[in-house]
Amino acid sequence: MLTPREHLLTGHDEFQRLVQEHSQYSQRLESLTQKRYLTDDEKLEEVRLKKLKLRLKDQMQSLEHQFQRQSA
Repeated sequence: MLTPREHLLTGHDEFQRLVQEHSQYSQRLESLTQKRYLTDDEKLEEVRLKKLKLRLKDQMQSLEHQFQRQSA
């Protein structure tokens, strides 16, 4: 049996886009954390990316809850 997340990943374009963006932000954050020192611009980017990731996570969770309610 598929989880709500798995259902959305296979058939919901918006959810797929959010997951892809979240992954891209994670990869960029990972590259920043690999650096020993960050420039001021990189520090700002790090904060911005963390906020964007959190916003996307909230949107994905909202879609998952909507799916669960509709499936019940």
